[in-house]
Amino acid sequence: MTRPKRPKYANKKVVLNGTAFDSKKEARRFGELQILERAGEIKDLQTQYAFVLAESVKFNSEPRSKPAVKYLADFVYVRDGRVVVEDVKSAATKKLAVYRLKKHLMKSVHGIEVVEI
Repeated sequence: MTRPKRPKYANKKVVLNGTAFDSKKEARRFGELQILERAGEIKDLQTQYAFVLAESVKFNSEPRSKPAVKYLADFVYVRDGRVVVEDVKSAATKKLAVYRLKKHLMKSVHGIEVVEI
């Protein structure tokens, strides 16, 4: 008998009002953002919004095209007329090379600085 696989970063998935989140911290932040939206401080709150960082490409040496490189933001909303992108991160996931590269590309490609929560 095999045990269920533990999450890599010890997070616990949570469902809140029918929306699935990767951690309790992320679900809690969603609740906070919903309150801000109801109060009129932010608008157009979206979860798991994908930004294209690099388009799909086809290499001559490979049979299939490579998919576009995307950044999947935990939360996107508008505050004071500008788009805000938030990502809920632990100390460990903040340090990941792939995340740091995608954060850099978000600023370079889209002019958006990712806010880490």
